Amino acid sequence: MAEVVAVCISENKGERKKPVAAVELWVDHGIAGDAHAGSWHRQVSLLAQESINTMRALGLDVTAGDFAENITTSGIDLVSLPIGSRLQVGGSLLEVTQIGKECHARCAIFYQAGDCVMPKEGIFAKVIKPGTVKPGDLIMRGSTSLIIEWRHYDKAGATCDRCGDTGANLKQVIAEFVAKGVPIELHETLLEADRIAESNLVLINGVALEQLLSGATVGESDCPSCGCLTGTETSCRTVQCGGETFEELTPELIRKGMEAALALNGM
Repeated sequence: MAEVVAVCISENKGERKKPVAAVELWVDHGIAGDAHAGSWHRQVSLLAQESINTMRALGLDVTAGDFAENITTSGIDLVSLPIGSRLQVGGSLLEVTQIGKECHARCAIFYQAGDCVMPKEGIFAKVIKPGTVKPGDLIMRGSTSLIIEWRHYDKAGATCDRCGDTGANLKQVIAEFVAKGVPIELHETLLEADRIAESNLVLINGVALEQLLSGATVGESDCPSCGCLTGTETSCRTVQCGGETFEELTPELIRKGMEAALALNGM
């Protein structure tokens, strides 16, 4: 998945930028405190870590910010993005305005290596939606949210133990993805006893979690906790994946399913 490797700023133009813990992006301005911010089309610059690695392979001791980029990325082919593409980066939304640039003066990097990746492989963008960006934030095409539905049996506010564990795990993973800038809507559907076969089901953008997991299947097993609520022997859904049977949906399964849903949307 595409993500932010580093965020960098500089006080003056024409110098390498320094990595910081987080940056604030402002609409029609760019990154607060950065020398290149302003009301123009190149408010924020991005360069892939893969491009930096190319220069390192030539023997240069370079790292994030050394090419004066604001946001160092990984896992996304920046130069293939059409002008006008929108990227959700952490809590902000950017619109690509320029691919590469013309260097009128040779920089120190060029003289050291005989080449520089920023003019050919760096891109520029303007800020459409403000927000905070930090290392580890996900980068997604467009502005797309995950809509998650969690179905479970409910009786007077009580649910079975395995569904309760699934719910806790689900909320934990959602918090992780929201912290990385992924907008998520969680809908909780409380089931009556006649729909208990659907209990412990998680849908992501309308697709059952197990359908997003390679080789996963659905089964069922006796659920004493549900039996206590219904007053009769009751079975709940299970998921078989990787040779294991899961009664509760673990954080790892949920995380993989959400990553697969994002990948399906080209993010």
